[in-house]
Amino acid sequence: MVAATGTNDFCGGACHSMQWVAREYSQSGHHSNRTGISASCHDCHVPDRYPKLLWYKAQAGIHDAIQEARGTISTEEKFKKERLRLAKVVWAEFKENNSENCRHCHQFSADVVARQKEFVRPMHQQFLAGTATCVDCHKGVAHAAPDE
Repeated sequence: MVAATGTNDFCGGACHSMQWVAREYSQSGHHSNRTGISASCHDCHVPDRYPKLLWYKAQAGIHDAIQEARGTISTEEKFKKERLRLAKVVWAEFKENNSENCRHCHQFSADVVARQKEFVRPMHQQFLAGTATCVDCHKGVAHAAPDE
């Protein structure tokens, strides 16, 4: 079940309400980029280790199934009305876990930051100092950021 529900096809197709964000993702750098590496929905949104992965999927699955049945975001219009609220939930998760899933692919050290462009260095130095995390600056990377 973990493998079957951990694909982009499942996230963007089986769950009717996710079709709009799936479309955005398919046009993002996390799907198609110069390196040829693609991050899946599961890579970004679900913990990668057991038992945390199972617990997260059970909670999220129950929540999403209830919301799907209630029709909370069953139309694109409803989704747009709820987008900021939903994004804030995801952003809070990323803040709470120090953007753990981002760091599976994006790794920073003082050496890496020193080689970066000058304008980005101060922001990534905040990350190294533990005063900021990825989502503080990178909202809307794989999906359109809602108006705050």
